[in-house]
Amino acid sequence: MHLRRPNLSLYHPSHLAHSLLSNSLFNQEERSRSEHNLINIQKTHERMQTENKISPYYRTKLRGLYTTAKADAEAECNILRRALDKIAEIKTLLEERRIAAKIAGLYNDSEPPRKTMRRGVLMTLLQQSAMTLPLWIGKPGDKPPPLCGAIPASGDYVAKPGDKVAARVKAVDGDEQWILAEVVSYSHATNKYEVDDIDEEGKERHTLSRRRIIPLPQWKANPETDPEALFQKDQLVLALYPQTTCFYRALIHTPPQRPQEDYSVLFEDTSYADGYSPPLNVAQRYVVACKEPKKK
Repeated sequence: MHLRRPNLSLYHPSHLAHSLLSNSLFNQEERSRSEHNLINIQKTHERMQTENKISPYYRTKLRGLYTTAKADAEAECNILRRALDKIAEIKTLLEERRIAAKIAGLYNDSEPPRKTMRRGVLMTLLQQSAMTLPLWIGKPGDKPPPLCGAIPASGDYVAKPGDKVAARVKAVDGDEQWILAEVVSYSHATNKYEVDDIDEEGKERHTLSRRRIIPLPQWKANPETDPEALFQKDQLVLALYPQTTCFYRALIHTPPQRPQEDYSVLFEDTSYADGYSPPLNVAQRYVVACKEPKKK
């Protein structure tokens, strides 16, 4: 029996990008149609004001125009959601290819070792990762899911290879600290992760229990629609200190007010009289709940 091979071209980034472009053009057509209807609504209201009365004719006409506008808005919303799904597919596929290439490099002794990424380049990539973190946009009545903003992962959640996490590791001096790391694998037999220090890719690998891992948010929370999915003022968190790859304890000074804004946080710092640094901005991507170590 011959098995048909799947058409891998359907999952190629260029194919998905073409589909995204077609989706965008269709959305533009839908928007033009809806704008025409909105102009008709505005003109109808202007005529009503001129006549200073609401006749049965205008009442019926407006009802029809608003019904059409509602349908247009829902259609445009569905198109935009499909576009967001395509973008997510492209990002997932590119990430899977990056992980596959990384694994292949680790097990290919014939290739020279990869150079450590320059710190400036790494910081730029971390900023880009924070900026491109997708914004959660739920349907009416939907609640933000786990790993949206401040909402933690579910108890049985297992981070996937390539996922970024906060990981509690032992430093060179023996102290423990929270670092930004990338998941390499997870063993269900031992309930332990293997993670790479993001600042020493391919050099520093740690085997850690689940309690030493905090998955980072996978969506930004929208302060305008889902403020409950954000950390609130004076809440204790772990936040990535600017221009570093380490998480430190901090208090929320002010949460974001708009989707594109960052948290303002006060890092614990004994060099200041009140024990806290001046306010510093940290993206939603790099703020997680403070997970205190167990008391001995």
